[in-house]
Amino acid sequence: MFALLDCNNFYVSCERVFRPDLNSKPVIVLSNNDGCVISRSNEAKALGIPMGAPIFEYRELIEKENVEYFSANFSLYGDFSRRVMNTVANFCANIEIYSIDEVFIDFYKQQTNIPLDVFCSELRETILQWTGIPVSIGIAPTKALAKIANRIAKKFPDKTNHVYLIDTDEKRLKALRWIKVEDIWGIGRQYSRKLYRMNINTGYDFIQLPDSWIHKHMTIQGLRLKKELTGISCLTLDEVVDKKNISVGRTFEKELKTLQELNERISAFASKAAEKLRKQQSLCSSILIYIHSNFHKKNEVPFYRQSYITLPIQTASSIEISKYAKFALQKIYPEGQAIKKAGIILTNLLPNKYINLSLFEEFKEKEHILMNVIDDINKRYGDFSIHLASHEPSLKWRTLQQKLSPRYTTRWSDILKVK
Repeated sequence: MFALLDCNNFYVSCERVFRPDLNSKPVIVLSNNDGCVISRSNEAKALGIPMGAPIFEYRELIEKENVEYFSANFSLYGDFSRRVMNTVANFCANIEIYSIDEVFIDFYKQQTNIPLDVFCSELRETILQWTGIPVSIGIAPTKALAKIANRIAKKFPDKTNHVYLIDTDEKRLKALRWIKVEDIWGIGRQYSRKLYRMNINTGYDFIQLPDSWIHKHMTIQGLRLKKELTGISCLTLDEVVDKKNISVGRTFEKELKTLQELNERISAFASKAAEKLRKQQSLCSSILIYIHSNFHKKNEVPFYRQSYITLPIQTASSIEISKYAKFALQKIYPEGQAIKKAGIILTNLLPNKYINLSLFEEFKEKEHILMNVIDDINKRYGDFSIHLASHEPSLKWRTLQQKLSPRYTTRWSDILKVK
């Protein structure tokens, strides 16, 4: 059996841990630059505030209903995620961290002396007591069914107490008849549109499709999903794998209109991307730079440009990547054009033990050592304690964040004081 543990309204729950006065009140968390909604309490959902809603469109409703809102505090959320995952690891031997607020548990290799739903209920209470974060847990014979069971646990908390077990064919078929194809893990928007056109509306409808059709239109992954939904486990816990691309970008707090300003931002993004590259012990062979205007302005023609550059040597050096990133930016930016968002994507990654040098190139050993020293210092003293002179240390993270809560668990000055 597998279980999927998912934190309820995770970002909002993190904000509520140190603000119990927010319980039972509508609360939302906003994205970088306070642009749109990325987390909602159940009370906010009941008011009709959708996920991804631009904040300016719902300002009147927020004021009328006294909705509390916060800027995204990723330092706080990341620390709470670590605490939740460590708690799960204390009680479960085989886990796969799927996202910042989700973790799969493999019970096939773990014996418990009590029924799984009872075990998971006790685990849920322990997490709530140790971290203050409420979670929901779905249990089933496969990972795909565990996802559905988790959805049921969250959708019907009064009947499930946030824990739901699919352990019979009757429960499995009932769940498949209930869930829409667009909500099934592994069926994206494009596939769900195609299925709806064929009058395939639920998970139960999906498993009635012939294997040949699924293989032709949805590849082998679709076939595995069908088997998972019929109760045949095909997906095991995945090991942590290195990223195939590394992307760093930001929507700016205000429009930028000069090459100098953009150069500073792109340099900061390149430095952070290179740091991530070194962390997974990889090199990149090419980079992509993109810039675009504010797409929400109705009376202006949207502006978007990108530039792709193949590097002369595979590298993880912040100096090299920043240099070529700024060169790519100069090729696509017309001076005076207002830019609202920019970013860099490192592509064609390979392990750092494979370095292909041409006849006239040599490995820059001193620069490699320098990057490792910089990473060690920044890890100890904080991001950009040492940084390239081409950007300010604050540029990478400069956003509006007008309603940023304290970093209660990661900054000494923000620790709560008991009077």
